[in-house]
Amino acid sequence: MSTYMPKANEISRKWYVIDAAGKPLGRVAAKAAHLLRGKHKPTFAPHADCGDHVIVVNAEKAILTGNKLEQKYYRWHTGWIGGLKEVKYAHLMKNNPEKAMTLAIKGMIPDTVIGRKSLRRLRVYRGPEHKNQAQKPEAWTL
Repeated sequence: MSTYMPKANEISRKWYVIDAAGKPLGRVAAKAAHLLRGKHKPTFAPHADCGDHVIVVNAEKAILTGNKLEQKYYRWHTGWIGGLKEVKYAHLMKNNPEKAMTLAIKGMIPDTVIGRKSLRRLRVYRGPEHKNQAQKPEAWTL
C-alpha cells in the first residue's frame, strides 16, 4: 500500500467559526492552529497546505487564566538601539484583542512558507458578528 500524497487541486477547504467567549485564549488558539494546518483531516500531510479557513469571533471575551493579565507581556523589538517595546496583556486584551488572538495562533503555526500561507486563511473579530456569512461557515465546538 502506498502513502497518500494530497494534490493541490484535490484539496477542499471548508470554513469554520470558533466562538472564543469564556474560553481560554490558548485553547482557542490551539484549536484554530489545528484547523488552519488541516491536522483534523485524514488526508493531512505536513508538506502540503491542506488546511481550512477559520473565523474566530468574540476575541474580546476570551479569558487568560491565572495572573497572566497582569504578569504576561507582549514584547517586540523595533530594530533600533534601545528599541525593545512591551505591553501588558491586560492592555492588549482591552484595546486590541484581535492582535492578542492572532499572535497566539501565529506562535502555534510553523514559520515556513506553508505556515505563512495558512495564516492568510485566519480571520479574527472582536465581537460576535463577522463578514463571512456568504461562505456558510460551520460552527466548531471546542
